[in-house]
Amino acid sequence: MALQSVQPISPISLTLLPKGSIAPILLRLSSSIRCYCVRTTLAVSLDEIPPNALRRKCDRNWRGGCSLGVDLCMSRTGLALSKGFSVRPLTVLELRGQKLELRLIDIAEKQEVDEFIVGLPKSSDEKETPQSNKVRSVAGRLAVRAAERGWRVYLQDEHGTSTEAMDRMINMGLSKSVWQGSIDAYAAIMVLERYFSLSGHGIELVLPKQLELQIKLGKGPTRDADIFPEEFDV
Repeated sequence: MALQSVQPISPISLTLLPKGSIAPILLRLSSSIRCYCVRTTLAVSLDEIPPNALRRKCDRNWRGGCSLGVDLCMSRTGLALSKGFSVRPLTVLELRGQKLELRLIDIAEKQEVDEFIVGLPKSSDEKETPQSNKVRSVAGRLAVRAAERGWRVYLQDEHGTSTEAMDRMINMGLSKSVWQGSIDAYAAIMVLERYFSLSGHGIELVLPKQLELQIKLGKGPTRDADIFPEEFDV
């Protein structure tokens, strides 16, 4: 059964309780990083689990975290991977629905990813499109699966990234046959590069509605990966 599309809520402030309590903790969301969820009873503080881009801005010596860029299209999904300041194309998937979501989780496990940066389609005047709602629905379902493992899902404005990706590939001297098969992965690169260049400014955190999943999300992944894989095994 399809989940309801995520809807914006206003920032929430809750009372700080003793450490170890399962009750909600103090929240204060950044004005530039919005939080999206479905009928949530607990929002997670971005001060406690900041996105990797913000952590790198605040601490240049920090080398943890691994981000998976996701460019969702009608029938293809491009992926790119970032560790440190290196962003690389990963693969293009031709899957939809549950199969796509499970494959994304599988790839994230293999690559030791701790956050997904999903491109959100917008028009030139920064308004959302019909495709935006579809992306939000996928991101909402993915956030449920990701939160089980303490992983975060964010939405990043992707307007113009496909054009940027094509220009990048042409400048690299890649043939038409190559960029036709890889443009979605390079669009995912553009999404990640924009996310890091803005240090996470303006991203939207997607939260599952289940309280227990939000608690897991607040705890984060069981380990903070600090080794970049030599090869992409997908």
